[in-house]
Amino acid sequence: MTLTYQGSLLDLPVRDPAVGDLAGALTRTVLSHGAWVDLAPGWLAGSDDVFVRLVEQVPWQAERRQMYERVVDVPRLLSWYDQDATLPDPVLRSARDALNAHYRDELGAEFVTAGLCYYRDGQDSVAWHGDTIGRSRWADTMVAILSLGASRRLSLRPRSGGSPLGFNLGHGDLIVMGGSCQRTWEHAILKTARPVGPRISVQFRPPGVR
Repeated sequence: MTLTYQGSLLDLPVRDPAVGDLAGALTRTVLSHGAWVDLAPGWLAGSDDVFVRLVEQVPWQAERRQMYERVVDVPRLLSWYDQDATLPDPVLRSARDALNAHYRDELGAEFVTAGLCYYRDGQDSVAWHGDTIGRSRWADTMVAILSLGASRRLSLRPRSGGSPLGFNLGHGDLIVMGGSCQRTWEHAILKTARPVGPRISVQFRPPGVR
């Protein structure tokens, strides 16, 4: 797969793309019901180079799913790396290692899987949901998302009702959803009519969370 992509002027070229030190880079926002999110803008330097490599090298899959009485196209491309799989770029292995070094004690486990989503334009999206397949249905956990490419808004809302909030993520930004976030809140990348560029979301998860 080839791509013409306009990178960010703020993501300056580097010889070797690399993640930064998480200590002191994260800002935690405490949500309701025991949920929280950590944000580290621009955590991956040289992220635009990584984005282009992933677009061209990852074996992206177009999936179809049952939606009520019909089967529909999933509005994004997907690729899944289980805990025994080799990640498609060494930078992603470095990112996972850094996340584990920082969060292992608080999480009580390690991030082991990686799910990649490729949002090609503003019509690609993911509906409101929580990652509640597995132990996250009843226990606190974390999901770390590294955003590459153009900025898209990750929206969050409490399941019990209330005002949504959101974060514009792209070009190497990191967000970590923790505590009860997967059970008590939902998140989404909503469709937009605005002209937006392509984005890849890399979701790191611990065992038994999907």
